[in-house]
Amino acid sequence: MKVMVIGGGGREHAIIKALKKNPTVETIYCLPGNGGIAADAVCVNIGAKDIPAQVTFAKENGIDYAVVAPDDPLALGAVDALTEAGVPCFGPNKAAAIIESSKAFSKDLMKKYGIPTAAYETFTDLDAALGYIEKCDIPVVVKADGLALGKGVIIAQTRDEAREAVRSMMEDKIFGDSGNCVVVEEFLTGPEVSVLSFTDGETVVPMVSSMDHKRVGDNDTGLNTGGMGTIAPNPCYTEAIAAECMEKIFLPTIRAMKAENRTFKGCLYFGLMLTEKGPKVIEYNCRFGDPETQVVLPLLKSDLLTVMQAVTNETLAETPVEFADESACCVVMASGGYPGKYPTGFPITMKGDAAEHTYVAGAKLSDGVMVTGGGRVLGVTATAPTLKEAIEKAYSRVDNVSFEGAYYRHDIGARALRELEK
Repeated sequence: MKVMVIGGGGREHAIIKALKKNPTVETIYCLPGNGGIAADAVCVNIGAKDIPAQVTFAKENGIDYAVVAPDDPLALGAVDALTEAGVPCFGPNKAAAIIESSKAFSKDLMKKYGIPTAAYETFTDLDAALGYIEKCDIPVVVKADGLALGKGVIIAQTRDEAREAVRSMMEDKIFGDSGNCVVVEEFLTGPEVSVLSFTDGETVVPMVSSMDHKRVGDNDTGLNTGGMGTIAPNPCYTEAIAAECMEKIFLPTIRAMKAENRTFKGCLYFGLMLTEKGPKVIEYNCRFGDPETQVVLPLLKSDLLTVMQAVTNETLAETPVEFADESACCVVMASGGYPGKYPTGFPITMKGDAAEHTYVAGAKLSDGVMVTGGGRVLGVTATAPTLKEAIEKAYSRVDNVSFEGAYYRHDIGARALRELEK
């Protein structure tokens, strides 16, 4: 089989490493890929949003199956175009991808179908939004409606911050057209949980829960990032909570999308807050999360390609999906200065078995040498029978990876360990 994966980050590298385990996979192409992915797939210089070129490449190279991983090509209809060209795909079509590409749509969907989420108001008029800011409870969450590289959410601790957030999105257009509409919603408190799930539009199979670490600094300090590390499973997510989420959130969401003629097939990511009033949805993503994928897929015992094909063929109910009863930890190594300005082009060295367990996000090849090429450079992962062991193993592998200016948090999983001790 020839498989094509769209995207070029750590998430895609994790997907490719998992797909490679299937003996029927002959070649994996990654469009565009990166300098680290090149060790596991044939990287092709076609952008993730260049859908016509992706279709042409798939046709010319006899691609048997495609995985569209990032949000942008999904929202632009990559799955629709490839499917029309006769290439079976993993990922939602454009109509279903709106669950992530429009926060206003997803909030309205939850309200209509009684799916628990934060109270909210939606605005397309700047003055109306500012007027609401004057009377709403503080702190408050301000979200750009459209895709914004995971950065379109601002938690405003004061009314001034809320005003500034609204103006920056609607007036200054810091996220472009994504800020033409904003969602202002109630600030929720409680442990956060990420749950990725396979779904074929009828059946939902949740993957192992995970805990992301968004802040750049130890003890959850500093600016928000795309994620500085993850652990799985999340100890806050008990069997009882999982059962409640299946009944009140997961299945109702899939049924709601079907009722709206937007049947969702692919990986649906549930970002949850475990509040005093029960679990509530903070956000949906229409794809695998990054870096959550880097701890969830290493725990998958079943064959990933078989599961993905079952999603495409709508046979998920008959397909076993098993995860190891273990823990995983991923530590992200970033360029010094991230998420602000940072230099790139530094050679990356890996010793021992580090490369085997590293998912590269921001790197390129320069004269055959892998050098840094982004903010989040790579994620180093380990699995073990216990979370404590997985964390220790991941950090020991971090010691075997080096590049100039490398920065990483030293407390990934510490919060989860404290939770386990309660």
